[in-house]
Amino acid sequence: MPLFNKKKRIKYLGFDDLWYSIIGILVLSFITNFLFNNPSERNTLDLKLIGWGAALFFTICDWGIIRSILIFLRKKYPDFKDDKKRISILILAIICTILIVDFFAGWLSSTFVNQFSDYNSRHITRLKELIPVTIITIMVMAIYEVIYSYVRLKKSIREEEQTKQVMVQAQLDTLRNQAQPHFLFNSLNTLRDIIDQDTKEDAKDFVDSLSGVYRFIIESGNSNLISLEKELKFAKAYIHIQSERFGDNLKLNWNIPEDKLLLMIVPMSLQLLLENAIKHNIVSKAKPLLISVAIKADTLVVSNKIQAKSTQTPSTKIGLKNIEKRYQLISSKTPIINNDGEYFTVSLPLLKSSKEKS
Repeated sequence: MPLFNKKKRIKYLGFDDLWYSIIGILVLSFITNFLFNNPSERNTLDLKLIGWGAALFFTICDWGIIRSILIFLRKKYPDFKDDKKRISILILAIICTILIVDFFAGWLSSTFVNQFSDYNSRHITRLKELIPVTIITIMVMAIYEVIYSYVRLKKSIREEEQTKQVMVQAQLDTLRNQAQPHFLFNSLNTLRDIIDQDTKEDAKDFVDSLSGVYRFIIESGNSNLISLEKELKFAKAYIHIQSERFGDNLKLNWNIPEDKLLLMIVPMSLQLLLENAIKHNIVSKAKPLLISVAIKADTLVVSNKIQAKSTQTPSTKIGLKNIEKRYQLISSKTPIINNDGEYFTVSLPLLKSSKEKS
């Protein structure tokens, strides 16, 4: 029974209303006693206590019945769309309960307490004095509704946020899983070129390095953000693989202060930018490709001079779109892409928390 069970009180009312009920009953009993009992007719302490005791008893009856109806209506109409119906029925139930209990109180008093017969007859007929009692009772019960609505709203918002988090996580998982095959696809193309141009030993070394890189990808787990230090380690391992193919024709200029290594970044984002630079630009002895990786105001800036290939491979832009979407889902900050015709530059925001968006 909700009256004696704390968990059920919280479940149906939104809070533990034990003390609220006690205080509310006492306040209403005093108001009822003041309205219905004439102080001039109660000139002794005994009569005053009897009057207040009767008011207290019938206030408890009112409160218990209305509270039970309130709980019943919440069970029957739990949805937000039923609020108007539930509240309308509750108000009607409050009025009916007060009238019935008041009538029963008058009848009981006139039957068993004859010395108060004059008072009791007035109590039955003076229904206008029930109006303030009814209004006060409705106001008291309105507090129940306000708290109940607030608790339900919080629960609804929490459930909506949890649903959003699940959806965001699913999108992040999809994007992260998309990035890995993209990396594998380009790595296999590189391996094919090495097999065509270099010795089998070079191909074996490339495969060994590639397996090491994939080991790193697996060990990084399902993180949506990792430290810049780990991402740099992965990116440098990738460049080491590419150096086996391009040698000194591929040059990297790293300018990363140590105090920035603990900032967070989207996994594989730096590697994807380096991969795109190598894929879309000439890397040769005549035109070595220099890629600059530096930090400017908590932003990782990757830049290279545009040296477009004569037979340009069509760009799917999967890498850049992937990075942008993952940043949008995790943070309010997004990458900035700039192509001025001479240099291609991408600025990746470095984040301070692994949970940039709640």
